[in-house]
Amino acid sequence: MPHPATASTDERRLREAVELARRCPPSTTAFSVGAVITGEDGEVLATGWSRETDPRVHAEEAALAKLPPGDERLTRATVYSSLEPCSRRASRPLSCTRLILAARVPRVVFAWREPSLFVDCEGAEILRGAGVEVIELPHLAPLVRAANAHLLGG
Repeated sequence: MPHPATASTDERRLREAVELARRCPPSTTAFSVGAVITGEDGEVLATGWSRETDPRVHAEEAALAKLPPGDERLTRATVYSSLEPCSRRASRPLSCTRLILAARVPRVVFAWREPSLFVDCEGAEILRGAGVEVIELPHLAPLVRAANAHLLGG
């Protein structure tokens, strides 16, 4: 069954995630990322951004942590992340890709594929391989790059 979100909703929510990325304390060792989780009806269930609660926390991780473990709404939710969910990380045992899969989120929308500055990311491929619908809106990637200019020498 296709998800009820529309292209305009995806764009609006992803822009909200990009705005959240601007709240991140700058880091020389991690991207600034924002995340918005919406329920099946489009209601915002949680938001988060990198380093929101801890210097090592990622945006998707911060947002998911605001919901009860096993929250059934997640099985019909969409995660909007400014950056492709990480597939490997040194700071925590589980990547954001694994956290999304564990929460059984069926849909992920992101703007920018993670560049290989820190790791080779395969988040989109792992999610798709697990049956998650993955939507990329690369026309918003310049906004995410701007939020990460401190890492990109710009």
